Amino acid sequence: QVQLVESGGGSVQAGGSLSLSCATPGISFANPSMAWFRQAPGKEREGVAAISKYDKTEYSSSVKGRFTISKDHGTRTLYLQMNNLQPEDTAMYYCAAAEGRWVPTLLGSAYNYWGQGTQVTVSS
Repeated sequence: QVQLVESGGGSVQAGGSLSLSCATPGISFANPSMAWFRQAPGKEREGVAAISKYDKTEYSSSVKGRFTISKDHGTRTLYLQMNNLQPEDTAMYYCAAAEGRWVPTLLGSAYNYWGQGTQVTVSS
């Protein structure tokens, strides 16, 4: 069973906004810690935003103030609101999940469930 399913990617011009969603149909444990990662061609995977078991958040310096991570506990859906997008934000975006952590983390090794990714392309 597919565990995480991202949606909402697309193409926008610089300065525009996109909202990503991540459904968790294959996650059986309650209140997961979750995060968004991205990977651009030829670059390493980068942690973008994370949210802990009780909604503490952490952001990379490259997106802080522009991106907002949130979690709907009722639908168990993760969101990433991305504003003022720039060409350097172009990447495949992945959501990830792990059993509840008290502290958010942008370390990929902390997560053992991953989605297939959704492409975000920002043109100048």
